[in-house]
Amino acid sequence: QVQLVESGGGLVQAGGSLTLSCAASGRTFSRYAMAWFRQAVGKEREFVASITRGDGITSYADSVKGRFTISRDYAKNTVRLQMNSLKPEDTAVYYCAASSRFSSDYAPGYEYWGQGTQVAVSS
Repeated sequence: QVQLVESGGGLVQAGGSLTLSCAASGRTFSRYAMAWFRQAVGKEREFVASITRGDGITSYADSVKGRFTISRDYAKNTVRLQMNSLKPEDTAVYYCAASSRFSSDYAPGYEYWGQGTQVAVSS
């Protein structure tokens, strides 16, 4: 089992940057594929980015490709989401998720979730 705690959210102006972090507890962090999802008010939760275990292959939603970067630090049991060129439509609660099976853009495939961190982008 793994517990996930997100941090780094906040209010930023359009065009600005934020880095979200997700700290994972436990000694088996390396066994999990990791991902970020987000949910805006009144909308469904949507995939943002994922990174595989081992080889660290990344995948991004088209809406964030070229602006966001997901990475993981095995020494610190942390996964990060670097967000650049933020837009008002990026405003949402961002969730970190872990899967013991495989990396995907399918939310039900992830067994563990953090509590979320709010990102607000002003125009």
